[in-house]
Amino acid sequence: MRKKLDAGVFHAMQAFIRVVDSGSFGAAGQHMGLTTAQISRLVSDLEERLGIKLLHRTTRQRALTEAGRAYAERCREVIGLVQDAEADASGATIRPRGKLRVQCMTNFGQQYVAPALADFCASHPDLVVEYSTSQYEPDLLARGADVSLYLAEALPNSGTVARRIGTTFAVLCASPAYLASHGEPSSPEQLHAHKCIRLVNPSITTEWRLTRGDGQVTKLEPRGQVIADTPDLLTEVAMRGGGLTLLPLFSVIDRIRAGQLRRVMPQWRSPDIGVYALYPTRHFMDAKTRAWLDWIDAVVAPQVEADAAFFL
Repeated sequence: MRKKLDAGVFHAMQAFIRVVDSGSFGAAGQHMGLTTAQISRLVSDLEERLGIKLLHRTTRQRALTEAGRAYAERCREVIGLVQDAEADASGATIRPRGKLRVQCMTNFGQQYVAPALADFCASHPDLVVEYSTSQYEPDLLARGADVSLYLAEALPNSGTVARRIGTTFAVLCASPAYLASHGEPSSPEQLHAHKCIRLVNPSITTEWRLTRGDGQVTKLEPRGQVIADTPDLLTEVAMRGGGLTLLPLFSVIDRIRAGQLRRVMPQWRSPDIGVYALYPTRHFMDAKTRAWLDWIDAVVAPQVEADAAFFL
């Protein structure tokens, strides 16, 4: 059964404590912007709700009853807890702290996030970063994630906020040993004669779409024995001569620089792949998410751009 003040008991507690501290209804009302009658009514409603007398009222003074003294002590604890909670919540929009839940596509995170994550943590000692990986479209609300780094040619309408932080693409490559044994293709049509190891996940189509600097686009269905949803496995297979592959540049750039893989048909590459920071729709963004996004813009985005420039 509903009681008086169900929707305003905390307000009445504040009024009661103001009366106790100031010694009068009038002074309490002045502090809270209420009339003396309003303060008196709040205290009376509080007494009726509790079924006890909180104050002895005379024409000259207000004295706490024994029950009122005990209740006032508890009210101060409650009001203090609420004030602390508000201070913590307000601080969350000012100082990065607490647990930051981050989700990222595996290889992208290994290439760009992992090398600098320790520096980010050192800059924000009050944060705990809970980092998870996934190749699939993130469901931020279901997973409780604060922000996700996701790659796709086009984003689905997921209801999240998307900030584009860069552009990357996939390149064709194979091991020098494979190319020495099977020859090097010079056109998309010649790819049908090669073993093609394929990356397949929700952000990448099963067909290979290749574009050239002059705007020409071609599509083909590659053939091969290996299909996987992670670039790591395909990179390893390619380095061991298992075939020719089309992989995001950040997955193979170090191998190409080291000579373990060689770029094939450099005039062709995949269409642009957007790199996005996704976060739940919020009117207010907390400080920890803002700090992460600022760090991505300052540290990760320039490296993404520099690596793409290496292949252009």
